[in-house]
Amino acid sequence: MQPTKEASETRPHPASLARDVLRAIPPAEARLLLLDKHVVESLLSPADVLEATREAFVLQSQGEGRVFSLVRERLATGGVFGIKSGDVGAQSLLGFKAAGFWPGNPVLGAEAHQATIMLFDPATGRPLCLIDGNAVTTERTGAAGGLGLQLARPESRTVCVFGTGVQGRAQLRYALRQLPQLRQVFYATADGQPNAAFEALFAGQCAISHAADVNAAVAQSDVVIAATTGKGPLFDLAAVRPGTHINAVGSDTKGKRELPEGLLARARVFVDDAAQSRSIGELQWAPETTCTEIGDVLSGKAAFARGAADITVFDMTGIALQDLTVARMLERSARLAGKGQSIAWPW
Repeated sequence: MQPTKEASETRPHPASLARDVLRAIPPAEARLLLLDKHVVESLLSPADVLEATREAFVLQSQGEGRVFSLVRERLATGGVFGIKSGDVGAQSLLGFKAAGFWPGNPVLGAEAHQATIMLFDPATGRPLCLIDGNAVTTERTGAAGGLGLQLARPESRTVCVFGTGVQGRAQLRYALRQLPQLRQVFYATADGQPNAAFEALFAGQCAISHAADVNAAVAQSDVVIAATTGKGPLFDLAAVRPGTHINAVGSDTKGKRELPEGLLARARVFVDDAAQSRSIGELQWAPETTCTEIGDVLSGKAAFARGAADITVFDMTGIALQDLTVARMLERSARLAGKGQSIAWPW
């Protein structure tokens, strides 16, 4: 027998049930679950991350999830450090991600982007789960880009990707998943040279070629994905033809930019978070721009009908709720699978 609608609406969320059990543990017997990169990578799946990311945006749209004030500061070491935090009261979900960019890390054999996530019991403040956030950040950002592609024309067949790093690869993976009719991929590199490793990753899924002339590649593309370090406009405004959709990923700090002057004024603009976009995203360059949050589209709060000639832009700065919903999914999966390291954490 299927549960009634009333029963489904009143049944406690699984995460809330888990929190109730954890709260019952005496303080002296409390434990903290640690999920390192190997555990995280073993538990992440595109389908699960897409669903968790969609939930994050919808929770924000419905006012059930809160995003707290962002911390994003440049360091004397040359790096950038930030904290994104938030909560979902009805689901007993509370936490933060401490993350940033350290340009010297590749010399040490590590990724420049580093992230760590912590989940807490909102009733007591006790830490519940510490999670390596690098793969989480990569996947939830790729998933957000994938969700944003529903703003593109359904018949889109050609995409131009700027950036061949971790996020460029993630964005293209999700694009090919969400728009399986994509056939031609152009890619642009920072040094202007072909990247054989990038081509090899996608060679069996599409026709892929290096874009020696980036403006020509943009002009031939239905979708443009900008996933760079945001050092300046990547292409000329005149290259963007009517009907193009653009995912802007790289502007997540004051001073960063990927899109040319005047593009936002010509486009229908969508963002993950309006305040963040105006503070650290592409809208910092045109804060008066009218925009719609993607969560309002996904929840049905904002109607969206694409005109054939519309230029659409999705500016992605990344919100805390994405990290928290994916982290909660990982925590639950790890506990069910008996994965991760549980250590004593008296409080």
